[in-house]
Amino acid sequence: MLRFVILAILGFIAYRLLVGGLKGWRGVEKKAVPPISDTKVSDVLVEDPVCHTLVPRQQAIRLQHKGEIIYFCSEKCCNIFIQQGDEK
Repeated sequence: MLRFVILAILGFIAYRLLVGGLKGWRGVEKKAVPPISDTKVSDVLVEDPVCHTLVPRQQAIRLQHKGEIIYFCSEKCCNIFIQQGDEK
């Protein structure tokens, strides 16, 4: 029984080596992935100060507050921020 298990494992390994080796013969082209430094970032994530959700800056709700722009995930969070500022 042990011999059968060992032969099965060896057969599987031989099969995987054979199939893996044949992939190179089929002319499969591997596309090079550009290095990270060559890729351009199209948007940046910003954190909502109320619920701490990360949102793409282009999709975020903006509020000009004390000379700086604050980004929110939704109108609801923006309104909560404004209400909390009024209460202080």
